[in-house]
Amino acid sequence: MPLLALYTLSLGGVGLLGPDEPRYASIGRQMAQSGDIVTPRLDGEPWFEKPPLLYWMIAAGHTVGLRAEWAARLPGALLSVAFLVFFYRSVADEFSAELALTASAILATSAGWIAYSFAALTDLGMSAALAGAMLITLYEKRARSGWLAGGLLGFAILGKGLVPVVLFAPLFFVAPGMRLAIAAGALLVAAPWHVWCLSVNGAAFWNDYFWKQHVARFFTPALEHVQPFWYYLPVVLAALFPWTPLAALLARPGVYADSRLRLLGAWVLYGLVFFSASRNKLPGYILPLMPALAIVLAAALDAARVKRWWLAVCALLLIGLPVVASILPDALLSGIRSADVRPSLAGLLFLAALPAVWWLASKGRLQCAVLTVALAAGLGILYIKNTAFPALDRGVSVRAFWLTNRTILERACLGEIRRTWQYGLNYYAGRPIPSCQASELGRPMVHGTQDVLSIAVP
Repeated sequence: MPLLALYTLSLGGVGLLGPDEPRYASIGRQMAQSGDIVTPRLDGEPWFEKPPLLYWMIAAGHTVGLRAEWAARLPGALLSVAFLVFFYRSVADEFSAELALTASAILATSAGWIAYSFAALTDLGMSAALAGAMLITLYEKRARSGWLAGGLLGFAILGKGLVPVVLFAPLFFVAPGMRLAIAAGALLVAAPWHVWCLSVNGAAFWNDYFWKQHVARFFTPALEHVQPFWYYLPVVLAALFPWTPLAALLARPGVYADSRLRLLGAWVLYGLVFFSASRNKLPGYILPLMPALAIVLAAALDAARVKRWWLAVCALLLIGLPVVASILPDALLSGIRSADVRPSLAGLLFLAALPAVWWLASKGRLQCAVLTVALAAGLGILYIKNTAFPALDRGVSVRAFWLTNRTILERACLGEIRRTWQYGLNYYAGRPIPSCQASELGRPMVHGTQDVLSIAVP
């Protein structure tokens, strides 16, 4: 219950953020309104950038009466909590309850997993389904396991296309008796939508979904998300916060004495190389690697000689959370390099966890020490929601601007503004707001000057 409360608190505390949240929310809402669950549509036009799992989840949220941000975000948050319960049980059955608790605490309170469990984005659904398929393939021994793994792989494909197939491919070598069932289960779940959408939309679907979003996204810089090969190394370290120091333990050869951990470690490395080889890179791409990485980190911590030092450093990092909260609005709006870093004494509040973690680990109560760090991290998440969300709502999301100027915006047109703001305004307006034309100069005009959104009334 505490985890559920942490993940669902303040889902509507900030308006939809970035270009993707309002786009995906618009598509899901339109599916609910039109009843067409085959062809995703953005502002009435077909949109084949992603498969439909997230859109179906958002449409379900609207169907049961949720509104706006809650309809967009609640399904993903609930899916994340359900997966974490499954993750704990699966790891406990295969390894031990102690290791499962540590791995689950690391995953559930890491910055990357928390962030993508909050946002209405496609990464979480794909990552949870793929990790479920992987855990069942590796650790379940029942006759129906192959079909369950295949079904989850199919849902992962419906979450984000063919990337899960590439990530899952090495696991076929360690599950020879399940290959046919896995392939059949995946096809049974994922194929109907792909075939149906292709039959309805023809070449437009093939060219955009298959060629542009898969082949071109990997091999060409056309989508303008080009990053250097080493890009994901700092991204992974940031995504693990506050458990980042534990990554140093991965270099200890003794961690991989267990063949199961060697397999997981090799798979994480394979995924990192695959994503690093892609020309286009975004932070969320590495999310499916985090469940396996959490297991290896938990085992590495368990094998460490002086555990109290490692956990103490993790707890110490939490003093930086007020700084993170202060730079988050600028970082999301204009990039981390433009953010104004302002030290805050509020971080000293998180030092209270440090002596407790040190004492518990010194007494051999590792799980209690881990849970203390996780509890402090959870309080840090609440701190960020309480302090950063109002600023995000005012300066990054367009929700506050829309609510303040709603009457005027009903008849306004858009000048030169960020596409992030354009998608957001279209979502809250419930329709595409037209761009300003020379013949419409008498209409109110929305402007975006640097980081400020304004409206000029003639």
